[in-house]
Amino acid sequence: MWDTGMGAGMGWMWLFWILLIVGTVVLVVVLVKAFTGGSTDGSRQGGSAPATGALPRRSRQILEERYARGEISTEEYNERLRTLEDGDR
Repeated sequence: MWDTGMGAGMGWMWLFWILLIVGTVVLVVVLVKAFTGGSTDGSRQGGSAPATGALPRRSRQILEERYARGEISTEEYNERLRTLEDGDR
């Protein structure tokens, strides 16, 4: 009635090899990303690093925005501003 010889086993054999190859490829991709510092969350950061002078300006801008919104006190603003200015030297 039913031919349960080599035919049925060959179907499972194909599935096994396909899954083995796909698993190997996924493993290689994960290892390459892990050892090259690649991102695994799907986000990419393009472009180059900002210029050296851009970081202190941005830091000061963020500090001023937080102070304007009332998130930090005058004392904390002045202390952090001094810290930023000392870091520029």
